[in-house]
Amino acid sequence: MAQWDRLRQLPIAYRQQLHELYDRDALPMDVRHYLAPWIEKQEWQRAARDHAFAMVLFQVLLENLDIQHSRFVQEESFLLQHNIRRYKQNFQRYVDDPCALATTILWFLEKEKEILESAELAEKVQLLQVEPEAMETSSQQDLERKLAGLRNEVQCMEHTIICLEEQQDEFDFKFQTQKLEGKQMKTIWLYLHALMSVRVTVVDEARKKEQIKALQLLVNKLNNCRKSTLSGLNDILDRIQDIIDVLVKKELVEWQRRQQKACIGALDNVCLDQLEKWFSCVAVCLFQVWEFLTKLEELVGKVSYENDPVKAQNPTLQKRVDTLLRDLLKSSFVVETQPSMPQGKGSLVLRTNVQFSVKARLLVKFPELNHSMKVDVSMDNKPPVFCRYRRFNVLGTKIKALNMAESTNGGMVADFRHLTLKEQKSGGGGKGVSDISLSVTEELHIIYFNTVFELKGFSASTLPVVIISNSSQQQSAWASVLWFNMLSQDPKDVMFFANTPAATWPQFGEMLSWQFLSATKRGLDDTQLEMIANKLFGKFFHRLLLHSENTPDTFWVWFDGILMMVKTYLEDLWRDGLIMGFVTKGKEKSLLKKKKRGTFLLRFSESSVLGFFCLYPDVKTVQPFTKVDLSQIPFHEIIRNYQILEAENVPENPLLYLYPDTPKDKAFGKYYTEKSGEDSPYIKYIKTKLVFVTFSAVLTAQSAFALFALIPTSPVLITCNCSSAMHAGSLQALKVKVIENCRVQQGLPAFLMAPLSEANFPFVFSIDTSENP
Repeated sequence: MAQWDRLRQLPIAYRQQLHELYDRDALPMDVRHYLAPWIEKQEWQRAARDHAFAMVLFQVLLENLDIQHSRFVQEESFLLQHNIRRYKQNFQRYVDDPCALATTILWFLEKEKEILESAELAEKVQLLQVEPEAMETSSQQDLERKLAGLRNEVQCMEHTIICLEEQQDEFDFKFQTQKLEGKQMKTIWLYLHALMSVRVTVVDEARKKEQIKALQLLVNKLNNCRKSTLSGLNDILDRIQDIIDVLVKKELVEWQRRQQKACIGALDNVCLDQLEKWFSCVAVCLFQVWEFLTKLEELVGKVSYENDPVKAQNPTLQKRVDTLLRDLLKSSFVVETQPSMPQGKGSLVLRTNVQFSVKARLLVKFPELNHSMKVDVSMDNKPPVFCRYRRFNVLGTKIKALNMAESTNGGMVADFRHLTLKEQKSGGGGKGVSDISLSVTEELHIIYFNTVFELKGFSASTLPVVIISNSSQQQSAWASVLWFNMLSQDPKDVMFFANTPAATWPQFGEMLSWQFLSATKRGLDDTQLEMIANKLFGKFFHRLLLHSENTPDTFWVWFDGILMMVKTYLEDLWRDGLIMGFVTKGKEKSLLKKKKRGTFLLRFSESSVLGFFCLYPDVKTVQPFTKVDLSQIPFHEIIRNYQILEAENVPENPLLYLYPDTPKDKAFGKYYTEKSGEDSPYIKYIKTKLVFVTFSAVLTAQSAFALFALIPTSPVLITCNCSSAMHAGSLQALKVKVIENCRVQQGLPAFLMAPLSEANFPFVFSIDTSENP
C-alpha cells in the first residue's frame, strides 16, 4: 500500500499529526495528495545532491500541476483551480535552486515515515498488552519543561557574562584613559612651570570631578551587573538542585524498581537512554556554570574594587557546583545489566567457577571522559557477620575503562563478560557474631563497581545475587530471587531472608504471570492463577498472607517444568490462546460436560510437568505427552493425526472442536506443516508416520490388525503402556514389523511373535491402555 494511503487510514490522533505537519506552505497537502503516486516514486535523495536531476524533477512537477489544473477546469472545481495555480506560482521560487525543493520534499516524506512508525509501534504495544512506557507521564513532561527552562537560563547567563565582560572592558578603557590623561596633564604642568616660571595654581577641578563621577557611575553599573550575575547563577544552581532531586529521588528510583521487576519477568521499560539524556543535560549545564564562575574569577583578576561581590561569593558558588556535580556523577553510575550466566535460569543466580557477565554504565555522557575512568569489580564491601556466611573472590578481568565502543547506543559503559566467582576457603565458615543461619539459596551477596573522578571515588552495586555451587540448587535459588525482587524495597538488603516479609496473593500471582509473559509474550489470566492458588493454598487463598516457605521446591519444579515445555514446544499455541493450561480435573469435566461430541481442551497435568488432552463424551483424559513425544513430532501434528481405537472398530480421530466450539482445523490449521493423505510429501518420500493412538478397550490381535490395514506400507513399531496384567500378554504381540502390502486375515504369523529391537524402527507408536492417570 502506498505511503500516503497508509497515512490516511491511521487513527485520528496520528492524522492530526499529519495535518500539523502540512500546516505550512513549503509543500501543500493538496499537492501531496493529488501527486502522491508520482512523488513517492521519485529519487528525491539523489535530486537533493544532483542539480541537473533536481531540475528535471522540478519541470515534471510543474507539468503535473498543469495536468491537475486542466482536470479541475473540466470538473469545474473553481476553488481547486485557484489553489493549484497559486501552488505552481509559489514553486517558481525554486527555479534557481531545485535541490532545495528536493530536500524539502524529502524532509516531508521522512516525517511521514516517523508518524507511520510511531503508529505501528503503538499498535504492537497494544497487541502485547504492555503499558506504553515510551509515552511520557505528566511528571516526565514536567521534568522536560524544567530542563528546557534550565537550558534557556544557561543560555541567557552566557549572554549576561558576555555583556558583563564588555561592560568591564568599557570601564577599564575609560579608567586607563583618564589615568593616562592625568599623567599627561602633570607633565605639561611641570614643563610650563620650569620654562616659563609660571606658577600654575588653578587646576581644572570641574573636569576632574566630571571624570571621577563618570567613572563612579561605571563602577556602580559594573557592581550591580556583577551582583545580578551572581544572583542569576544562584538561581540556576537552585534549578539544578531541584532537577537533580527529581532525577535521583524519583526517576532513578522508579527505574531501579522497574529493573528489579524486569529481572523476574515483568516487561517493564528499563532502557536508560532517556535518563542518560536528562543526566547529561544537567551535567552540561553544571559544567557551563563552572565555566561562568571561572570567567568571573578571570574578570576579577583584571578589575576589582572594595566590597567586590564576586570575591565574596565566587568560592561558595564554586564549592556548590562541585558538590552538585559530584552528587550527580555518583548517582549516574548504575548497573545497566544485572549479573547473569549464559545458560542460567535467569539473572541474579550465579554459580561458582562458571562465567557470568555484568555491565555498568555512567549516565553522564561526555566524549571527554571516554577511556579516562577505570572501573574495578569487588565483592561484598561490608558483608554481614553471621554463622557460615560465605565469602567469594572475583576472578577474571576485573578492571575496565568506561568507554563508548562497547555500547550499542554510544553510552559510557564498562562491560564485564568473563568474570567468575570462587569461594574463599579460609574464614568461610565458623561462628559469627549473630546466631542467624541461612541456607545457601537464601544467602544474598552484592557485587560492587568502583571508579574515580577528579580524585573523588564513587561506586555502583548490583541487586543481591544468589551464589550456588551445583545445578540442583538452581530452582531454589531462582525462587529466592523471585521472592526478594517481588517484595524488597531496599535493593541492598542482604539480610532479607533473616526475616522474610509475607506477600499477598495478588503480588505472588502477578509475579507468576510475569514468568509466562516474559518467556512467551502471554501471561496468566485470573482463572489460571486461581487454579495455581488452589493447588498451593486451598480455596481460602485470597485471605492468606503468603510466606516463602509456603511454596515448596516441588512447586517450582512443577511450574518451571511447564514453563520450559511451553517455551520450547508450545509457544505459538500458547500465545494464540489455544492451550487453556492451568485447569483442574473438576473444572475440566464441568466445562466439557455440556459440549457437543468431539470437543476437547488442552491443560497441564496437576502432578507432572507435561500436557493432557481432555475429551468428550466420556471426558477421557489421555496419558500426558512427554517432551520426548513433542521433540519427535510437533504438537499440532499430534492433534491433527491423533486416533482412538475402540474394540472391533476402525481407529478414528475424536478431536473435532477446540473448546468452546472452534473446529480443530480452523484453530490449528495455520500450523500444519504438511498436506494430508497421499499428497503429503512426508508420506511420499519417507514412507513413515508417527501417529498417537489410545486404546479404550482390551487390545486384541484382530483390533491390532485393523490398525495395520490402515498403514500397510509404513515400517512402524507399536509399544503398549499396560496398566494391568490382563493387557500384559498383548505387549509382545504389539511389537510388530509390518511387511509391505502384508494382509493377514486371521491369527498372527509366527515371525511376528519374535522379539524385535526398537532400534530397527524410525518411529514408535505409544499405545496407552491405562485409565485416567
